[in-house]
Amino acid sequence: MFHIPEARAWMSGIAVVAMLALAGCNEAYDTTLGNGLRVIVKEDRRSPVVVSMVWYKVGSMDEPKGLTGMSHVLEHMMFKGTERLEPNEFSRIIAEHGGRENAFTSYDYTGYFQQLEKSRLPIALELEADRMQNLKLDEAEFRKEVQVVMEERRLRTDDRPEALVYEKFMSEAYQVHPYHHPIIGWMDDLERIRLDDLREWYRRWYRPDNAVLVVAGDVDSDEVVALVKKYFDGIPARRLKRPPIPAEPPQTKERRAVVRAPAEVPYLLMGYHVPVHSPASPEGESSEPYALSILAGVLSGGQSARLERELVREQRVAASVGAHYDSIGRAPTLMLFSGTPTAAHDVAGLERALRSQIDRLKKEPVSEAELARVKAQVVAGDVFRRDSVFYQAMELGRLAIAGLDLSLLDRRVERLQAVTAEQVMQVARKYLNDPNLTVVTLDPLPLSEGARKKPPVPEGGRYAH
Repeated sequence: MFHIPEARAWMSGIAVVAMLALAGCNEAYDTTLGNGLRVIVKEDRRSPVVVSMVWYKVGSMDEPKGLTGMSHVLEHMMFKGTERLEPNEFSRIIAEHGGRENAFTSYDYTGYFQQLEKSRLPIALELEADRMQNLKLDEAEFRKEVQVVMEERRLRTDDRPEALVYEKFMSEAYQVHPYHHPIIGWMDDLERIRLDDLREWYRRWYRPDNAVLVVAGDVDSDEVVALVKKYFDGIPARRLKRPPIPAEPPQTKERRAVVRAPAEVPYLLMGYHVPVHSPASPEGESSEPYALSILAGVLSGGQSARLERELVREQRVAASVGAHYDSIGRAPTLMLFSGTPTAAHDVAGLERALRSQIDRLKKEPVSEAELARVKAQVVAGDVFRRDSVFYQAMELGRLAIAGLDLSLLDRRVERLQAVTAEQVMQVARKYLNDPNLTVVTLDPLPLSEGARKKPPVPEGGRYAH
């Protein structure tokens, strides 16, 4: 990333708004079939490719205590054959047609996608319709995949100190809401899951009236809907009784925990409960998620943002540091701050430095010049991500699962540009307070010789935070 003068940043923001205004002319087509399947089509004819995604509104937050990890295990099993397909044949067929496919499980949803040359879209739709209703859950394949998931947990959580910190952090920050549980599940629960549990999970949630199908790329909306009807219309809806998700009570005191694990350096993770976009209310859309997005950009928007500039380069208290906020979700989320101190400092010093930056946001309004630069960066990042057909499909799916109006995509830039310094200060004062704070630190233990030589965890995988 490179530095740009404030005037250029402001002009970049104007240019980005103009770019998005042109892009917004091509709105997504949104309809629902008679069986409840919601179909969203986004035409983008810049290249002859198509992205097809099936989203199910079920994730780890829907799992009962004692059976965590089922959504992720079922995601694995969705590749293990149907009544007419052998295990892994789904993936083989997509690859033979020059495509790629994968899946993801989160707290809020489970999704499956394919990227193909546009004429191959019927293949993806036919395969997805097949496994929506005809999944073959075999005992031998199930036992094998549970072991795969358990090993994935060992590699990606148990053997990774920062992942252990995150898991502990979420279990402390959420005492009642099921975000308390890890997406991949607790190891004891993975050992407890039986095939009948998975069959019931599939029967209950994998149905057209609990799914959203998103297609984006070089397609015609009417033709896509006709294809979807051909393959999915015959799948019957079933009455779904969704159990209520317990709301997380307001946090009234600071929570702290320490994770002791073999590691090379200490690590700090802290966060505050904050809101996300919520479905339209009579009072209108809240400005707070937009102000929180700008606040995160002020602190962690690249090399010129405050945390990188002041804590890393000037004060040299942090080797790495950042802030993160995601405004889309089925439940309120957390604004996260994380970092690793330099050798000359400890996590306590890093925490003090972060708190100082947060206190500054409460006391001093962000200057107009800095606000303009941050808006330009946040808006440009949003627009450039939307240049990807895959990202467009992801955003439409996330909005649909969260129950949000799809037009949020087109008004987001305008609302971000409208955020004032006073609004940034207001959300900092309202949410970034000690009683609303959870802090978890990593206290590194000496590494064994085997741990030092352990190969890195391979990238990829099928679950996501």
